Amino acid sequence: MASHLDLEEQEQLDQLKAFWKRWGNLITWLITAALAAFAAWQGWNWYQRDQAAKAAAMYDEFDRAVSAQDLDKASAAAGDLKARFAATGFAAQAGLQVAKLQLDKGKADDAKQSLTWVAEQGSESSYRDLARLRLAGLQLDAKAYDDALKTLDAIKSAEFAALVADRRGDALLLQDKRDAAKAEYQKALAGLEKTQDYRRIIEAKLATLGVPTAVEATPGAAQ
Repeated sequence: MASHLDLEEQEQLDQLKAFWKRWGNLITWLITAALAAFAAWQGWNWYQRDQAAKAAAMYDEFDRAVSAQDLDKASAAAGDLKARFAATGFAAQAGLQVAKLQLDKGKADDAKQSLTWVAEQGSESSYRDLARLRLAGLQLDAKAYDDALKTLDAIKSAEFAALVADRRGDALLLQDKRDAAKAEYQKALAGLEKTQDYRRIIEAKLATLGVPTAVEATPGAAQ
C-alpha cells in the first residue's frame, strides 16, 4: 500500500515538475509584472497626493496675495504653480485669477499671456474653455476680431455654448455683420434657461438689431 502511494506521489511530483518546467518562467514573469504594476500604481497615487498637498499649500500663498491685491506676489506664486505643479487644477485656477488681477491693474497683455497658458495647458477642459472665453473678450477689446473667433471656435464644452454664441455675436457685430450677429444672439438666448438674468443682456443686444424682446413682444406691454 505504501509503495502504491509512493508511486502516486512520485507521479504527481513528476507532473508538477513537467508543468513548472513548461510554464514556470511565464508564471514568474506574470507575478513579477503584476507586483510591479501594483507597486507603480501605489507609488503614483502617493505622488499625486503629495503633489496635490504641496500645490494646495502654494495656492494658499497665492490666494493671500490676490486677496491683498499684491500683483507682484500673486504673479510670482502663479508662476511657481505653473512651473512646479502644471498638471494640477490649482495651477489653472491661479492662472485664471491672476489674469483677472492683471486686468484690474491695467496689465491687459499680461492677462492675455496668463489666459493663453491656461487655454493651452490647463489641467481640465472646463478650465481651458473658460480661459478661452475670457481671452476672446480681451481679443475683442483689442479689435482682434478674427483671433477672437478662432479662440471661440476652440471651445467645445456644451456648458459654455450659449456664452460662446453670445461672444461670437459680439465679434460679428463689431465687424458690422448684423445678420450673422443676430443669429448668434438668438442661438445664445435659446441656450439659456428662462430664469437666468443674463438673458436680459442678450435681449437688449437683439433689441438694438430690431428683434423684439420678450417684454416688447408681450401683448399690451406698451400700455
